[in-house]
Amino acid sequence: MNYNINKGIGRTVEFKGLKAQYLFIFAGGLLVTLILVMILYMAGVNSYICLFLGAGGASLIVWQTFSLNKKYGEHGLMKVGARKRHPQHIICRKSVYRYLKFTPKSSIV
Repeated sequence: MNYNINKGIGRTVEFKGLKAQYLFIFAGGLLVTLILVMILYMAGVNSYICLFLGAGGASLIVWQTFSLNKKYGEHGLMKVGARKRHPQHIICRKSVYRYLKFTPKSSIV
């Protein structure tokens, strides 16, 4: 019997060049745009306005997602987010003497 072996084990998910979290941003953005257009259409907004907002929003999401993917790469967006959470400076309010002071350990008998 012949079995096809998945050669992509351990790789990230990729679709049309979009990798990792960009694929989820892309799919989520298009889903939100679709729901927004459906709500506007059911609310009675002109169909041409709904069509324009849907096409404009979808093209904006596609453009932004691919540009982020090109700029930051597979893990770059997570690195940018992590960099924002790190402190700029480490503040030390103790006196220098307290760091240099020798305190002997108490012996346990």
